[in-house]
Amino acid sequence: MEILIIALPLLASIISGFFGKFIGDRNSEIVTSFLVTISAILSVIVFYEVIFNQYQDNITIATWIDSGSLNVNWSIKIDSLSAVMLVVVTSISSLVHVYSIGYMSHDPHKPRFMAYLSLFTFAMLMLVTSDNFIQLFFGWEGVGLCSYFLIGFWFKKDTANSAAIKAFLVNRIGDFGFALGIFLIFYLFGTVNYSEVFELIPTIIDKELLFLGIEVKAIDLICLLLFVGAMGKSAQILLHTWLPDAMEGPTPVSALIHAATMVTAGVFLVVRCSPIYEYSELALNVITVVGMSTAFFAATVALVQTDIKKIIAYSTCSQLGYMFFATGVGAYNVAMFHLFTHAFFKALLFLGSGSVIHAFKDEQNINKMGGVWKKLPYTYILMVIGTLALTGFPFLSGFYSKDAIIEFAYLRGNTTGYYAAGLGILTAFLTSIYSWRLMFKTFHGEYNNKDIKMEETHESPMVMIIPLILLSIGAIFAGYIFKELFLDSYNVNNFWQDSIFFLEPLSTEHPPFWFLILTPILVVISIPVAYYLFVKNKVLLKQIADVNKPLYQFLLNKWYFDELYNLLFIIPSKKMGLFLWKFFDIKIIDGFGPDGISALIKKCSIKANKFQSGFIYQYAFVMLLGFSALLTFLIVK
Repeated sequence: MEILIIALPLLASIISGFFGKFIGDRNSEIVTSFLVTISAILSVIVFYEVIFNQYQDNITIATWIDSGSLNVNWSIKIDSLSAVMLVVVTSISSLVHVYSIGYMSHDPHKPRFMAYLSLFTFAMLMLVTSDNFIQLFFGWEGVGLCSYFLIGFWFKKDTANSAAIKAFLVNRIGDFGFALGIFLIFYLFGTVNYSEVFELIPTIIDKELLFLGIEVKAIDLICLLLFVGAMGKSAQILLHTWLPDAMEGPTPVSALIHAATMVTAGVFLVVRCSPIYEYSELALNVITVVGMSTAFFAATVALVQTDIKKIIAYSTCSQLGYMFFATGVGAYNVAMFHLFTHAFFKALLFLGSGSVIHAFKDEQNINKMGGVWKKLPYTYILMVIGTLALTGFPFLSGFYSKDAIIEFAYLRGNTTGYYAAGLGILTAFLTSIYSWRLMFKTFHGEYNNKDIKMEETHESPMVMIIPLILLSIGAIFAGYIFKELFLDSYNVNNFWQDSIFFLEPLSTEHPPFWFLILTPILVVISIPVAYYLFVKNKVLLKQIADVNKPLYQFLLNKWYFDELYNLLFIIPSKKMGLFLWKFFDIKIIDGFGPDGISALIKKCSIKANKFQSGFIYQYAFVMLLGFSALLTFLIVK
């Protein structure tokens, strides 16, 4: 059964990718959706067994590498952590597959698209079920490659190609750090298998290494290098610039990448490596600072964006920041809880935005929408549910997981924890403001599109609405149903077992009552505030923007990260590349190499051609010269 969970998406990808033109578009869609759905059902069965029967297993499929001390298997590791990820990945992926049948109905390359989706799912499943760092890295690179294919799916668009290349290159930076971390692990322990590495970690607590001329603890260096990889894959600040541009891909791609697969891989990595991170206070503090900075940064940028998908993309970036600073304060189970609930409401919002874009004939600017909530009733209601869950409205999924992160950061009791909690509360308020801004500008107020008549907008077909309905159920109930299972490390016969390591038990105390109600109050208050600013009194909003124009431009330009990177890295790299190309490549390598040799031969052949005059006396003269030269050579010798 476990092997089928992994194999079915791969089989679906092979059938659609290699035989799609023979079986047809519709059959490709049905086959891929059906096989991934079967994988999702089997994942739910495994999850059930893990919850109620404490099921664990490590199934070896084949030996991959057996050289000296390096022994690596293709395997399927089933424990609480991987079971959660199996459910998240396969359930969201199956719904995205079904949704794509309607969304991509007019695309001429449907088999290729479905093949990419299924291959993406397979790579993510390989990642989360690995029992060693090499297989993890295989899946890690696999989702990176598939993201390149999917983001650049509409390859005739220059913006799509640029976004795909940007995502690929930025992730290579993170992956380089990740690879160094794996090399260091093998150097220190002689193995890359999780169980063996985690068991040996306490033996290097005090070991120091010389890295880039600096004495650093080995445990800190391992954790920081692994986290660099997590930063790239999960789009944390400094390595986040690829994520908003990834919106150039079709909307189902955005939902799959942002909700359940690629961007959550970094969080999964840190949680899986909790037996390592628990011994590195430095790394945990760095993760907390990076996480809370990302959460705040992305929320501020989302306040002023006008592209409906980019607003939700920055929201993803912000929510991943929450997950990371949860791991930074040692609340790994809480981070996984938010990852679990976030998958439902973020996929709901992305697919809902796709429904809106579909209704507006590919228009994504929320300033060119408005007043269509009656025309798109199902989409509107479902997106309201997703927005309420995202903002942490009381008793929806996001309320339980996001508030738990803020509470555990507060209970950490150190300076970093207090800062993270305070910034988390502020970010929650900003999240609510920009989320309701999106809803009110999209569905309420005046209709602002001059190119499309309001009568031409229409609700999406049921093949797109049904996945939204199923996701909305998770957005409403997943938090309440699973909060006890995820948040209490010692209940339900110890659900997490040894899949998450706690060096010290999490605090069982409760924050003050005022702290508990502060975030929900701000979230509720933000709704009328957003309605007043974005629907009722737009003049006031414009005045605020005019008064704070430098700040507005700063946020509109996304803190100028792209411009800064362009100045520091891209322009110098292009100049260096141009210099190396024109001087070393053309003048030296080509000049003295193939071009130089061919030019010399050409000149010699032209000179030699002059001797081919057709006059016998000239041929005799040349032969005489040759004979004289040969005779001289023999005499001298």
